[in-house]
Amino acid sequence: MAASPYASPMEKGWYYLHRLLCGAVLLFLIAPILVVIPLSFNSVPFFSYPMPSLSLRWYQEFFLTGRWQGALHNSIFVAVLVTLLSTALGTLAALGLSRPNFPWRAAIMSLLISPLVVPGVITAVAVYFFYADVGLLNTYTGLILAHTTLATPFVVITVTATLTGFDHSLTRAAAGLGAPPITVFFKVILPLILPGMISGALFAFLTSFDEVLLALFVASPEQRTLPKVMFSGMREEISPTIIAAATVLILFSIAMLTTVELLRRRSERLRGIRNT
Repeated sequence: MAASPYASPMEKGWYYLHRLLCGAVLLFLIAPILVVIPLSFNSVPFFSYPMPSLSLRWYQEFFLTGRWQGALHNSIFVAVLVTLLSTALGTLAALGLSRPNFPWRAAIMSLLISPLVVPGVITAVAVYFFYADVGLLNTYTGLILAHTTLATPFVVITVTATLTGFDHSLTRAAAGLGAPPITVFFKVILPLILPGMISGALFAFLTSFDEVLLALFVASPEQRTLPKVMFSGMREEISPTIIAAATVLILFSIAMLTTVELLRRRSERLRGIRNT
């Protein structure tokens, strides 16, 4: 929001100072990323500034090498299944919590979002010992379920936010006109919560795609995901291919978050139209 033309010089000064401080903090946070990304175009197999010359050899290694492509395919396969499962579970949970007079709503909501509060390494150790007892270690099923545990809270939060102010008289009216529950959901509820569901699904996909701790604990070499290969590469060898992979992930995350923001604005416009 721009400064008001009727604001006093003091108010305008504070406005521009606030913008300057926010810009400085943002630059401080993203500066490490901005510094590292150019190194992915370095022509030599080590990190150095200034760079002798530019090259795409590390991107070629990332996209054409079996090790990296296998990890990328594993990450996409796991993330897609996690997205579908967490979106279904999170949407159902959010719909239940949005019902009027739902008992123990605060306690259940706190339980559902607890994976976001508990440190990741504690969750990974707990999942490891639990999976060791039930035989899910080193399996795709175990990795998908573990990632779903972390991704579902994002869907619950986004869909719950979309349901804020939801007019339940619409569902009662549809039911009163003889529509079965499945028709009420697809014809009345789903169009209104769809932006929140898509936003939650994108967050779930990113959560699974970027997760490394659980993969280190519960995945076998056959289920190596891209973050796990990058982590192992940083311990065993420092290759610019890791930076190339990180750059691809950064660009992908920016595209996904931009989509989430556009969907959020669309959802706000829809709610504004409905409330007018």
